Amino acid sequence: MRTRLLPLLIVLMAAVLLALGFPLAGSLAAAEQQRTVVDRIDDTARFAALAQFVTARPVGTVPAEDEGGRLATLRAELDRYHDVYGIRAGVFYRDRAAMAVAPVGWTVASEGEIDQAFREALAGRRSHDPAQVWPWENGRLAVASPVIRDGDVVAVVVTDSPTGQMRSRTLRGWLLIGAGESAAMLVAVGAAIRLAGWVLRPVRVLDAATHDIATGRMNSRVAAGGGPPELRRLAKSFNEMADNVEDVLEQQRAFVADASHQLRNPLSALLLRIELLALELPEGNEEVASVRAEGKRLARVLDDLLDLALAEHAAADLQLTDIAELAAERVGAWRPVADREGVSLRYEGPAGASGWADPIALSSALDAVVDNALKFTPEGGGVTVSAETGGEADTVRIVVADGGPGLTEEELERIGDRFWRSSRHQNVSGSGLGLSVSRALLAAGGATIGYAPNEPNGLRVTITLPRSAPHG
Repeated sequence: MRTRLLPLLIVLMAAVLLALGFPLAGSLAAAEQQRTVVDRIDDTARFAALAQFVTARPVGTVPAEDEGGRLATLRAELDRYHDVYGIRAGVFYRDRAAMAVAPVGWTVASEGEIDQAFREALAGRRSHDPAQVWPWENGRLAVASPVIRDGDVVAVVVTDSPTGQMRSRTLRGWLLIGAGESAAMLVAVGAAIRLAGWVLRPVRVLDAATHDIATGRMNSRVAAGGGPPELRRLAKSFNEMADNVEDVLEQQRAFVADASHQLRNPLSALLLRIELLALELPEGNEEVASVRAEGKRLARVLDDLLDLALAEHAAADLQLTDIAELAAERVGAWRPVADREGVSLRYEGPAGASGWADPIALSSALDAVVDNALKFTPEGGGVTVSAETGGEADTVRIVVADGGPGLTEEELERIGDRFWRSSRHQNVSGSGLGLSVSRALLAAGGATIGYAPNEPNGLRVTITLPRSAPHG
């Protein structure tokens, strides 16, 4: 969930920063150009003030009339202006003849932005602001102002400015904006990570607690102290639900344990009377044999129910255990039974492989699995018990592979359910609770049990145990 929430937050924050950054960059470029245009307007107004009293038109290079040397002053100002700023400037009569220009020889083109500015000034108003010049464009700024004398436009002042410095200033401003946006983005990413962690931490804790309860650790709860109020309320509701579920299961386990315990005494008395009755009947009476077999089967069911209730209730005594040694020991204990059934039982694997487990619970679970494998393996077949480190470095596994008929995919999904037995194996003795007891014993210690087909035939049972110390 973090991998989905975090990119979403980052994209939203990036969109907000870009939505603010682009208008800011455009405003900066417009402000830089406006400042340049205002400077050019001031310059043209100053030149127009000098030119409005120059009425004589020059002949050749010497003016026919120069009132007080104003034309020479105007030319000197234009030359100095061009030399200092590199801006072309000139004063042109209405017919586009030059009154004074810098550099010498510059003329007003009959088309383009300069021509448009010149025409607007002839109408008696300052030219419109030039179009926006962006840093990647090599444009120029043309500004024109009319020279008015006695209410008439007698000439036009035109400036043609390069935009290199203006574009450089704009670009530097954009770089500062970009740096600010990058810094803000880094801060936003950090804030998004913290926000996602704050929001999702209770979700992760809730997920872990749910997994613990699903795997049998019913005492797992959620600390409702962090995260948004909605998640704190959810954690509180989850804890209340877990408490109620644990109470119901505890009542169920207590009932099963009490019922099994209370039924064992009457059943034992009943079996004793059956044995006494059998002494009065002929040897080999089939009815008595059937009643005796059903009674013993009922006794096994009650014993298994009591074992299951105790396994689900008792806490595991976890300790560092030599799993390989324990597996080899149980193989040795079951070998006489295997020899009697004509089944080969052997241990394969390393001499030592340590892991954390409850030795008594693991031995009981392994006994149930080996017993089940010997029941379903035909005479002449084999059962192999092996210990191995898992594909992951923090697990160790015990694998019990038999040579029996195996199970179908549908049956593999149901194996381990209470009282479930395959319809193909109803003639094999058992209560259908042995593997359920094994799963409960293993779950209490953080271990798992899995089932898969064995090649070429049979069932493969894998018990996986942790190698690292339990937390808490």
